[in-house]
Amino acid sequence: MDMVSLALQGAWKVLAAGLILGAGLPILYAFGVRGLAMAQGVGAIVGDVKAKPIGKVIWYAALLVILLAVAYGISFIVATGLGKQVTFDHVIPWFVDKPKK
Repeated sequence: MDMVSLALQGAWKVLAAGLILGAGLPILYAFGVRGLAMAQGVGAIVGDVKAKPIGKVIWYAALLVILLAVAYGISFIVATGLGKQVTFDHVIPWFVDKPKK
């Protein structure tokens, strides 16, 4: 019975990572594009321009989070290729040697 609970714990982690990275980043990008549309004015095509400057803040925040996620993914791949691992002991991701087994 212990194996079933371990398998379910692992499946939950895979599902959560898939939802966050697989669907979360595109949804965040969609919110960013929506924010950029708000910054231009919701009815800009029809001529009813009511620009909201908060839209650009939303766009830049969403873009920053997406770029940080991509940078972390690339750094994780590079670190494992170099025989290192990425830790968050410092504020930014940091490369350290993998512990010897």
